[in-house]
Amino acid sequence: MDRLRFAIGQRVRIRDLPVPGHMRTPRYVRGRTGEVTQYCGSFRNPETLAYGGNGMPTRGLYRVRLRQGDLWSGYRGSGQDTLEIEIYEHWLAEVGKGAPDAP
Repeated sequence: MDRLRFAIGQRVRIRDLPVPGHMRTPRYVRGRTGEVTQYCGSFRNPETLAYGGNGMPTRGLYRVRLRQGDLWSGYRGSGQDTLEIEIYEHWLAEVGKGAPDAP
């Protein structure tokens, strides 16, 4: 059984890590805060797989809900509009823990 690093309902910040190449975390969500809605499982890391690595160790993958108004300045849609995105755990930090944006 996987050991969960983040709990469902927990507030997390998506880290703004320096990325030299392939990554699955879009720039528009980096530095933003959201809520964990689901743990999707543990998978090999696609950031190393993309360059011929074995993707190990595996990384937990979480679904995070962000408010659209927090993503886009001048957003005019409903305040209830959200985006859900799957983010690997090494891109997430606990809100209030002050985790640095370094690998």
